[in-house]
Amino acid sequence: MVIYGLGLLSFCYIIGQLLGEFLGKFLGIEANVGGVGFAMLLLIVLSNWLKSKNWLDELSEKGIEFWSNMYLPIIVAMSSIQNVSLAISKGLLPIVAGSLVVLVCFLVVQLLTKLTQK
Repeated sequence: MVIYGLGLLSFCYIIGQLLGEFLGKFLGIEANVGGVGFAMLLLIVLSNWLKSKNWLDELSEKGIEFWSNMYLPIIVAMSSIQNVSLAISKGLLPIVAGSLVVLVCFLVVQLLTKLTQK
């Protein structure tokens, strides 16, 4: 059933957020460090593990796939706006670092596209 996908997503999100908060406290940062990433990885690992054990029927797999597809744009968009004003108020370095990362990602995507077209 589709509700299993939502249950798995919720479980992964909560565990990911807890791990991110723990890592932030461990590093001495008052922020969630990688919670969304941990949740995404956990969602991928658990859904693949459940599929390999054949514990999911077709409807459950479709539910998990649906919520997995919804998770990425929604949660990443929500996390991307955190502390933007704080980062901008700290000066030019966060803006340059963020812009550089985006530029490198664009270049890597172009390179991967060219490599896969051959």
